[in-house]
Amino acid sequence: MAKLLKDKVAIVTGGARGIGREIVLMLACEGCDVVFNFQKSQDSATALEKEVKALGVRCQASCVDIRDSAAVKAWIAKSKEKFGRLDILINNAGIVRDKALMLMSDEEWGDVVNTNLDGMFYAARACIVTFLKQRSGDIINISSVSGITGLPRQVNYSATKGGMNAFTKALAKEVSLYGIRVNAVAPGLIRTNITDEMDEKRKQEILKTIPLGRMGEAEEVANCVKFLLSPAAAYITGQIIAIDGGLTMR
Repeated sequence: MAKLLKDKVAIVTGGARGIGREIVLMLACEGCDVVFNFQKSQDSATALEKEVKALGVRCQASCVDIRDSAAVKAWIAKSKEKFGRLDILINNAGIVRDKALMLMSDEEWGDVVNTNLDGMFYAARACIVTFLKQRSGDIINISSVSGITGLPRQVNYSATKGGMNAFTKALAKEVSLYGIRVNAVAPGLIRTNITDEMDEKRKQEILKTIPLGRMGEAEEVANCVKFLLSPAAAYITGQIIAIDGGLTMR
């Protein structure tokens, strides 16, 4: 059976852990060569790169600060030169700095905006010229239900994810005539290293609001990304798809 993404090349930001890691593995299993960046998770990135190569595709993990415009531009240009093409961008890099607004520092606001929103912009801008020239390409932004409903003590994070959703729709309209599709996936409470560190009481409070009554798995998010990259989703663009166990339907 032919692999869905055979011979394609994908860029994944923040690919070393959590949802990003599952997306990298999914892409590799579907025959896609993968380039991903990390900033601090050197050991996780090295292990993942080795695991992906064992699946029979090319892979490169690069230490790149997604907040650095010039560094992102150079990284993506070098990746395209090395791998020979560029077909997919997954904007996954993101951080949280939760705190009540009245106590939030300039740094806690700025770090989240610079990583989640600016980083997405830098990566998309670095890829879009190639996509326009070849009249094809897929961009999938990993957003959050926080960008749909807003969550208390997450004003900074919610603002960036809401911005990501608007960015997705605006860019989809801008480039659709060139054969480029832009969509976003908005996970709810997903089991990752971040939720592992979450206060148990807070976690249980959130679980009570989820109609399906459980956390999602990172693999389930990756499966939605897989669908959006498939021919079955060829008529889908500019959409924000929530993977949240029904949380946002309330």
